[in-house]
Amino acid sequence: MLTNPVVISVFVMTILCLCKMNVIISLIISGLVGGLLAGIPLSEVMGILIGGMGGNAETALSYVLLGALAVAVNKTGLATILSKNIASAIAGRGKILVFIIAFISCFSQNVIPVHIAFIPILIPPLLGVMNKLKLDRRAVACALTFGLKTPYIALPIGFGLIFHGIIADEMTNNGMAIAKTAVWKGMWMPGLGMLVGLLVAVLITYRKPREYEDVTASDEVAVTMEKDIEFGKNHCVALVGALAALVIQLTIGSLPLGALVGLLIMIIGGAIKWTEMDEMMGGGIKMMGFIAFVMLVAAGYGSVIRETGGVDSLVTLTASIIGGSKLLGAVVMILIGLFITMGIGTSFGTIPIIATIYVPLCLKLNFSPLATAILIGTAAALGDAGSPASDSTLGPTSGLSVDGQHDHIWDTCVPTFLHYNIPLVIFGVIGALML
Repeated sequence: MLTNPVVISVFVMTILCLCKMNVIISLIISGLVGGLLAGIPLSEVMGILIGGMGGNAETALSYVLLGALAVAVNKTGLATILSKNIASAIAGRGKILVFIIAFISCFSQNVIPVHIAFIPILIPPLLGVMNKLKLDRRAVACALTFGLKTPYIALPIGFGLIFHGIIADEMTNNGMAIAKTAVWKGMWMPGLGMLVGLLVAVLITYRKPREYEDVTASDEVAVTMEKDIEFGKNHCVALVGALAALVIQLTIGSLPLGALVGLLIMIIGGAIKWTEMDEMMGGGIKMMGFIAFVMLVAAGYGSVIRETGGVDSLVTLTASIIGGSKLLGAVVMILIGLFITMGIGTSFGTIPIIATIYVPLCLKLNFSPLATAILIGTAAALGDAGSPASDSTLGPTSGLSVDGQHDHIWDTCVPTFLHYNIPLVIFGVIGALML
């Protein structure tokens, strides 16, 4: 395992990111390391990395256009009105605000499946309120990541239905049938682990006040809410544009098209001036462009990791060290998923890879179908929280760092890794042994 190119590559990426090397450069270097260790020529590794970047092209375009839409909505003051109403409702109770953010985030995965699209619109105008309440933004990052992950892990609705469907399909394809509608009966256990992680982060680890400066990151994004704004025509147009973006995404399935239509409605409706279009796009690139490029490079990095062959050998290695112990088997299978997900960068894409070997292993160890679903689902979900290149961490950072006072690695990735991956392992193992 210590010589496996995937393990070494992920380890290198983690160390470089913790040393505050730029995430994009860290991904490129880690990809080169993994490819070279697998015996792939340097020029070929770069070719695979660049060629694989197209895998996230739509996602990258979505983020830039969503950033522009967020800047436009913020410029009209609509998000500020919403934020002020939330601030008034909580009446100075900071922890209540954190839990409200976690609750709203959960909607983004099932009721209104927009994933991270709401973050750059909702969070920046709330930063001024958070500063006054002296909220530790690491707790808010944990709340956002909780909402981005827990619903698809535990609930068979929206993205969760897709996640559970992939688990059921891959288990059935590999010789262990289970109904898609039955997967949640086991996955509530790792979901409970996520809830425990959230409570620990908000009520214990980051409960103490933390000071931030009230600064304005740019002309496009306001982080203070001193100015009184009344709901008017431009806000109505902005609301219609935001709703149109949502409807198009849900009906047609294209997030970039939805964001584009939302922008056009705001321009045609007069909420945004024709001469401000360059300003909106520039603001969108400034806010979300870095995330877009990270996702592009992450897709290339995932392609290199797959080409090394290290994933297959890593999964196969699991069989040789488990023996006949169900406890050891559960722990090892879940931990292997951590390396694979952090390397490939997607919980959903990890399932077909690990199910091929995990299902026969679970049959051999007499795990029930429900316990097997827990092992596969938890192993796939591990690493999504805490990974520098995951949208579950990039999304929260995009909203919390607009004023330059929130670090992606130490304020988002490390806190979410510690508070979610550890309880996922514990509750995943307990669930697999109980059911």
